[in-house]
Amino acid sequence: MADAAILGASGYSGQETLDRVLSHPELDLLYLGSDSLAGRPATALDQRLSRNGGKPVPSFVTNAEALAGGADLVFLCLGHEEAATLVPPEDGIVVDLSGAHRLKDAAGYEEWYGFAHPRSAELDEWCYAIPELTPPSSRLIANPGCYATAALLALAPIAPAIDHGSVVVDAKSGVSGAGRGLKASSHAGAVLDNVAPYRVGSHQHAPEIAQALGFPVCFVPHLLPIRRGLLATCYVSPTESGLRERLEAAYAGSATVTLLPEGAVPDILRVQATDAAEIGLFEDRSTGRAIVICAIDNLGKGAAGQAVQNANIALGYQQTAGLRLAGVLV
Repeated sequence: MADAAILGASGYSGQETLDRVLSHPELDLLYLGSDSLAGRPATALDQRLSRNGGKPVPSFVTNAEALAGGADLVFLCLGHEEAATLVPPEDGIVVDLSGAHRLKDAAGYEEWYGFAHPRSAELDEWCYAIPELTPPSSRLIANPGCYATAALLALAPIAPAIDHGSVVVDAKSGVSGAGRGLKASSHAGAVLDNVAPYRVGSHQHAPEIAQALGFPVCFVPHLLPIRRGLLATCYVSPTESGLRERLEAAYAGSATVTLLPEGAVPDILRVQATDAAEIGLFEDRSTGRAIVICAIDNLGKGAAGQAVQNANIALGYQQTAGLRLAGVLV
């Protein structure tokens, strides 16, 4: 068994991480961190936390207390700038769900995130980990962003067989991808009955995708009028045949990523509230281009689920321990 601490547990990704830690057969929740709820019981976040199979859920402490408490595993579910300032504990596994440690080039933080990284000399100590593609290789783990996860699951296995200058990623996410903080663009009046692109040409996941692939892509995110779920449609020009075989080889035996049969379309509803991913491959008969589509839940495989999966690998546990893998038939 390992002890876990969650910093920023009152946010969307923090709550989702908490849910998985509480159901994990090998993790004990030691600290529940939130500066806004410090000193209050867990039920201040959700009344359902009064019951956890008879096991008490600890009350909230400050994020600083949770970080310094000596847990074997620490999840950082904080804003980018706040996570960037933290000094990681000397021992144990740390999984950062923010973007604070995803980029290797410190200059990228000023350009794409709008702040100078305060601990830029230590960025090389963090590994960027997508379990199916690049499993964690150090105890400090940078968890990928939701858009980047979907795009990379679709594109990374076929990257050697496509024209790198041809790639377009058209992606759409539920409103929870914008975080729990109040913004005019995420109010119901702006989201309902609407689909809107945002941060066109300047989204912070663009350099993350380019860093992992080794080449830039044209990436445009959109906000969907749904709470959760993400769909990335990737358009590429093949330079070789055998794209399906490459995807099959990458995800053969994966419990989390499913390459759908020919003609089957990935569906947000099937992956919503899960830590699974669906991928579909199609050919555009008019142009000969290939279309690779990936559906994930932005809070699941795009955040908390992937963080727990990365932690499982780092701790030597079964990859799927604590994960949600099955959706609900509707």
